[in-house]
Amino acid sequence: MQTLENNLTNLVKRNSELENQMAKLIQICQQVEVNTAMHEAKLVEECDELVEIIRQRKQIIAVKIKESKVMKLRKLAQQMANCRQCLERSRALITQAEHSLKENDHARFLQTARNVAERVAMATASSQVLIPDVNLNEAFDNFALDFSREKKILEGLDYLTAPSPPSIRDELCTASHDTITVHWTSEDEFSVTSYELQYTIYTGQTNFISLYNSVDSWMIVPNIKQNHYTVHGLQSGTRYVFFVKAINQAGSRNSDPARLKTNSQPFKLDPKTAHKKLRLSNDCLTMEKDESSLKKSHTPERFSSTGSYGAAGSVFMDSGCHYWEVLLGASTWYAVGVAYKSAPKNEWSGKNSSSWVFSRCNNNFMVRHNGKEMLVEASHQLRRLGVLLDYDNNSLSFYDAMNSQHLHTFEVSFLLPVAPTFMIWNKSVMILSGLPVPDFVDCPEEHQEGMTTLCRQQESPYVSGMKGCH
Repeated sequence: MQTLENNLTNLVKRNSELENQMAKLIQICQQVEVNTAMHEAKLVEECDELVEIIRQRKQIIAVKIKESKVMKLRKLAQQMANCRQCLERSRALITQAEHSLKENDHARFLQTARNVAERVAMATASSQVLIPDVNLNEAFDNFALDFSREKKILEGLDYLTAPSPPSIRDELCTASHDTITVHWTSEDEFSVTSYELQYTIYTGQTNFISLYNSVDSWMIVPNIKQNHYTVHGLQSGTRYVFFVKAINQAGSRNSDPARLKTNSQPFKLDPKTAHKKLRLSNDCLTMEKDESSLKKSHTPERFSSTGSYGAAGSVFMDSGCHYWEVLLGASTWYAVGVAYKSAPKNEWSGKNSSSWVFSRCNNNFMVRHNGKEMLVEASHQLRRLGVLLDYDNNSLSFYDAMNSQHLHTFEVSFLLPVAPTFMIWNKSVMILSGLPVPDFVDCPEEHQEGMTTLCRQQESPYVSGMKGCH
């Protein structure tokens, strides 16, 4: 009995669903009838307008032909009149000359012949003037009616459909730290009236339909006529999702989403923060330990105490994902990382709770924060140190950039903006900023579980005070 009741309930539920489905199908059928009637009426209207345009053009062209005929015949009649006058004069001269040649009286012949001879000579010499040119173009045989192009257009008449979805060409797209130029192609380029570009910050959400329906979060650039567009004013080191919509009178279709990223925030070394025994290059990209460096005025933001030979980057970062590299050259004693503005300037970076650094002291590599140090395995041939600050995901990572090797990741819940920080105790280092994040460290947000394995080494206990570095 219970089984029968359950089956009956399920059947009733199923019937209800089928009835709802049937109602929807009936509604769609009715809508098809309405839309068909509307399109048929529109077809008749549009074709009638085309016929009317052709009728009007026929009348206009017919009038032009008649007007041209009248003008050409008028010109031809004038030419015929001129020609008739010339012909009458020529005939009269010929008659007079022939009459003079028949004169038997020698005295009278000499009297008239000279005058006639001069007139004949003048008429012969001026024959090109007396005989008017005939313009063959006046025959109206250089006129043509060629509607082949229009016929092809008419033969191609069809109802317009929405354009095919455009395709964003990732390999052609470019970026700076605050701009992204999006390129796309369309199979129906000639039927597209305009394009619309939509974009928003990518939050790691993989359900793009749900993301697209969140209208409030999208920026829209309408009425784009070309197949590329540069978006300005973006956040640096940030991934965005882009859609391109192709539009015509029949409707619109969207491209597949494309995730594009701005480059890291570019920066230089800030001279106002550099220790007095550091020398910065003119472009503020290289710092060198120099005991003979010129004396600098003391300011609160300047690294000041003996042994704190540091300088900070010229920017503070509070969002996005930023990557820069440090060319270490022959230096064997340095510290590289990030720090809050409040970090003390009279002690080593990493000795306080406001700074995090990767450091080398001769043959030892370590990371340091809040006075605690941890040994890190790295090659003594390390020449390019990569730094990845993922502010939004609370991480600071270091890499051997030449060997694509991960060295260490701090997991930090940043509370304030941070600036890059640099310290050296020998030789010199050079910074490269505003770089795109390399593929070997660009862990996609949608694979965050894998990112832990690929980008972070297992936790190790810190050890205090490395000997030989104090």
